[in-house]
Amino acid sequence: MARTRHYKRLEKNAVSSFLSAMRRFFGAIGTVFSKFFKLCDSKLTIMIVPHAKGKVVNFQTNVFALACTAALVIGIVSSFVYFNRQAAGSGAEISRLMSENRQTLASLDELRDENNSLLQTAKRFQSSLSQALSLIGINQTSSVSRASMGDSDLSSLFDTQEQVTGSTREANDIRMLNSYLESAVQPIEEIGKMLESQENLFADIPNIWPIKGGIGHISMQFGQNVHPITGQWYIHKGLDFSTWRSGDPVIATANGQVVTVGYDMSFGNYVIIKHKHGIYTRYCHMSRSNVQKGQFVTQRQIIGYIGNTGITTGPHLHYEVHIGSDVVDPAKYVNVKLTTK
Repeated sequence: MARTRHYKRLEKNAVSSFLSAMRRFFGAIGTVFSKFFKLCDSKLTIMIVPHAKGKVVNFQTNVFALACTAALVIGIVSSFVYFNRQAAGSGAEISRLMSENRQTLASLDELRDENNSLLQTAKRFQSSLSQALSLIGINQTSSVSRASMGDSDLSSLFDTQEQVTGSTREANDIRMLNSYLESAVQPIEEIGKMLESQENLFADIPNIWPIKGGIGHISMQFGQNVHPITGQWYIHKGLDFSTWRSGDPVIATANGQVVTVGYDMSFGNYVIIKHKHGIYTRYCHMSRSNVQKGQFVTQRQIIGYIGNTGITTGPHLHYEVHIGSDVVDPAKYVNVKLTTK
């Protein structure tokens, strides 16, 4: 029992201490608020005294009203500064956007110019393609499909481009041009197949530069020339190719069979190759040959090397083309199909 009474006494003392502390705390807060309100309610007299003679203006207020007025003035000034800065930033952003817009318009004008140039080029391409197809006997109307855009011929493109404006016009032009170019792929592929089928024919006819790699130059043309040794006029029956040195590879200008490998006082070391269609080619003044009589050679195969044998004034290749018993200008055949292989 004594212990119970002791605990109750401690509990009562703790509650009493807590309530006393709370009364002191709220009393202190009340005192602070009371002093604050008294301070805010303190009367102030503001006097405006002019330097010149005049009536003195005075009015009474309190601290609270003065503080509210000062806060209002500070808020207005702060808002003005803030919005002024925002306006300046917006002006700079508008200037930047206007500059970008001018650049974009300039780029758009350039794009339109390029688009017009592309359309003109495509128009010339159409004309050239039509002529090429008609020459080789390919029917363009059957090769070029008009179904994808109703009529993808470039004439329809130029007829309809005035019906739209702005970026829509450029986009429409490009779409129709793309459609035409896609439909033009088929006839071009047919041309490629036709040329590929003629590759064997080209390989059987002399039509390439007789020096490997396409190097050198023609030092004497076919026909009437002054002989470099005798100084007399004579008929030069071939082309002279020079690289200013000996040892450069000489290649067969077409498929054929070697019919002669020999030496002549005038031509030096020379090789004659027989080709199809009654065509012969002769390669002279070589330092040495690389083939034998009766051997079959293919176009671009090395048959010898440039030299200075026979009657010459320096290392070069004398090249002739014969059709049957007639000697013809090799330039007409060299220019058929140049090669650097």
